[in-house]
Amino acid sequence: MLSPDNIDNCLKPGVVINSDHPDVIRYASETLGNTILTEREKAVKLYLRVRDEIRYNPYLPFSKPEHYLSSNVIRSKTGFCIPKAGLLCAVARATGIPARIGFASVRNHLSTRQLVAYLGTDLIVYHGFTELRIEGKWIKATPAFNAELCVLHKVPPLEFDGINDSIFHEFNSDKKKYMEYTAFHGVYHDVPVDMILMEWKKAYGEDRVEKWIRMTESNNGELDFMKEDII
Repeated sequence: MLSPDNIDNCLKPGVVINSDHPDVIRYASETLGNTILTEREKAVKLYLRVRDEIRYNPYLPFSKPEHYLSSNVIRSKTGFCIPKAGLLCAVARATGIPARIGFASVRNHLSTRQLVAYLGTDLIVYHGFTELRIEGKWIKATPAFNAELCVLHKVPPLEFDGINDSIFHEFNSDKKKYMEYTAFHGVYHDVPVDMILMEWKKAYGEDRVEKWIRMTESNNGELDFMKEDII
């Protein structure tokens, strides 16, 4: 895997973040249109489309590289935090903006009853975000939650201005604590699928992760996070 510390590498495609795929290039081009835009304006438009058009779903298959493939995320129009962060990396690279994927552990204070039961905790380990190199500065962006989902959880959609880091709101609109970052796990050129699986097994237990694999690969979209019981 290429070093994420080299800016030139952050313009090159990865195996999973396949920014050279025709579907990714087309998606990025359609998003920006023919208008002359600054680098910051490009990044904001790409962020908003990935945030809202790709529907958040934590119950998708996750054990193989193809489950995160940026071109596949475009086709399915659904993904959890890591595939969505990877897609934002891919479309940014396709338009000449250096990008890399980062990971953190996040404690989720407002979730759904079903998701907490599924995870066995409110801690999301290896939550994915994107870092974009805009006007000489690395800036964090988190496109995970689409606007429709945010409304259900009484959280304003997370905005991104291309200037400031955009992670998760500390509070929801009712002033209740929403999310907090408990640890950062570094940045990568591509999605390190094997490493993520290993870390999830350490954090959640191997039996639980194997159960997730069986469940997500057989549910055929039957589990719908948008319809779950918010707690």
